Amino acid sequence: MIHLSLPAALAALLAGIGVYGVLARRNAVLVLIGVELVLNAANLLLVTAGSRPGTQLSAGPVLTLFVITIAAAEITVALAIILVMFRKAGHIDLTAVPDLTDDPADEGVS
Repeated sequence: MIHLSLPAALAALLAGIGVYGVLARRNAVLVLIGVELVLNAANLLLVTAGSRPGTQLSAGPVLTLFVITIAAAEITVALAIILVMFRKAGHIDLTAVPDLTDDPADEGVS
């Protein structure tokens, strides 16, 4: 059986890389990938905690499925926002986020 410190160290490495990706990158897709790495680190810790020797509860894998479902919804919404950003500004650089609200002057409605 694998010692519990190995998955914890791997999860810490994944979380560290994800946080670096969120803080150091300006591209919206790369920031989103960093967020997904952090969520996968949390999933690894949940599965590891649920598979401890002597654990009878299956809360770890159940919570992992819940986090995967939430992450899928989050990435869908984030990619939709990134697509609108790209259509509006022509780039996905987060330092110059465009105004994404509908402006009646843009549509010719007054």
